[in-house]
Amino acid sequence: MTERRHDRPRGRRSYSSTMNPQLSESIDIARPPNDVYDMISDVTRMGEWSPVCVECWWDEGDGPREGSWFTGRNVTPERTWETRSVVTAARRGEEFTFVVGGVRTRWSYTLEPIAGGSRLTESWEFLPGGAESFRDRFGDDADAQLEVRREAARTGIPATLAAIKAAAER
Repeated sequence: MTERRHDRPRGRRSYSSTMNPQLSESIDIARPPNDVYDMISDVTRMGEWSPVCVECWWDEGDGPREGSWFTGRNVTPERTWETRSVVTAARRGEEFTFVVGGVRTRWSYTLEPIAGGSRLTESWEFLPGGAESFRDRFGDDADAQLEVRREAARTGIPATLAAIKAAAER
């Protein structure tokens, strides 16, 4: 049996409802899972590969463990904003997951060992707390605003994965 290489991101998209979209893509990286985990769980490096998040820092000098919080600064041509996120999974070599605002959007990075390295999967899920927040903030425009975020994730995930791969394989 031949291992199929995923040198470019490949994705699956599923939508459980209009206000709860999910996106996920994977890429193969020629580095062991622990090495890749050490990169992605160091949120201070997020600006090296994210097309939107330009920098992150641990709140109160914390680090990559479940329950710790960090702040991220995001920049698009339209605006600049900061968000706080809580780490919900931190298992070295397996998974690093955080939730923006503690309830709004889940970002997950999962790793699996493959011949010659790791398969890294990045997932984005807009949670019910995010839908509620969008309805409160944007009213009738909530669906349109969510579509802007979904499109940013759709294009940003493969760009992020490609940049992580490039940095890991240097």
